[in-house]
Amino acid sequence: MPTNSRHFLQIPGPTNVPERVLRAIDRATIDHRGPAFQELAGKVLAGLKRVFRTEEPVIVYPSSGTGAWEAALVNTLRPGDRVLAFETGHFASLWRGIAERLGLEVAWVPGDWRRGVDPSIVEERLRADTGRTIKAVMVVHNETSTGVASRIAAIRDAIDRAGHPALYLVDTISSLGSIDYRHDEWGVDVTVGGSQKGLMLPPGLAFNAVSKKALDASRQATLPRVYWDWTPMLEANARGFFPYTPATNLLYGLAEAIAMLEEEGLDAVFARHDRHAAATRAAVTGWGLEVLATDPAEQSSALTAVVMPDGHDADRLRQIILEQFDMSLGQGLGRLSGRVFRIGHLGAFNDLTLMGTLAGVEMGLKLTGVPHERGGARAAMESLTAAATTKAEAAT
Repeated sequence: MPTNSRHFLQIPGPTNVPERVLRAIDRATIDHRGPAFQELAGKVLAGLKRVFRTEEPVIVYPSSGTGAWEAALVNTLRPGDRVLAFETGHFASLWRGIAERLGLEVAWVPGDWRRGVDPSIVEERLRADTGRTIKAVMVVHNETSTGVASRIAAIRDAIDRAGHPALYLVDTISSLGSIDYRHDEWGVDVTVGGSQKGLMLPPGLAFNAVSKKALDASRQATLPRVYWDWTPMLEANARGFFPYTPATNLLYGLAEAIAMLEEEGLDAVFARHDRHAAATRAAVTGWGLEVLATDPAEQSSALTAVVMPDGHDADRLRQIILEQFDMSLGQGLGRLSGRVFRIGHLGAFNDLTLMGTLAGVEMGLKLTGVPHERGGARAAMESLTAAATTKAEAAT
């Protein structure tokens, strides 16, 4: 494996951490009960509201996204409550598992891992729930295992058409800061997020953005909660502090990451991710391979999962690419193990990084004898060039 150059980390998270964020994290430890920290916390909490596009609180935990999943449930529900959830992939299945272990009853809608949540099924299931026993709808916005992005606004509309009072809980762990997301406008009650993907940080921070309706529900919720309890967090945050020792240096990095996103502009960030996703799909098509996500309207702008031809092992391809080109690609998870590889194109990422990534994939396909057409990387280059030409013409 080459060791004298930058490793290409092209998994769909954790993503590459830009130099500005690394330098921001590289700070001396400060008193987390002093005025310097109070200023930092105020800056970060205000910035997160802009990223989530909410006027309501965003709670920050020193944890992985799994902790934020649990926090979303224990702060809003009671033992035995029913939740409606959808099998869109590996991570939706893991969230279901947490709910069941907490003593919740999950009304599980099976799926084929190639499509997102169907809003018509949401409406149908909620209309049928005449007794209003379903207390929450759980949806993964961008399923990291499949590259499928569910239509969050359309699902909100379906809930409203059904006239159902269920809470709306959404996982944005691999979409926040990469794909357009609007917590308030789309009527989400709890949005779950993580630091290690579109926010360009190392793992270690997780988020709950909460609506007024969710806060009201938390006052009636009776699932056990101590570490994950919103109430002491919100009380301390109102003063610019945390109820326990926070991940201070990661918060410095988060402040810098938010600044970077806002300097580029969130809409421009989303457009960049859309452009890279389109170019990646052009490459996959050029190779004669198949994108896992079948509905173009649901194909993720954060990552692309590529289906291997029958008889060929995705993990063997990933191994050869790692050994020969020092590049990591995402593995297939759960039922997709060995059947797909995932190309991450999110976070601190530009056109040339994408072209290097796709060139490495194309060389790997040849080295491992995977049947494919030549020219996928060229098709991506043409897609990027066309987008750059359109942008230049619009600027003149």
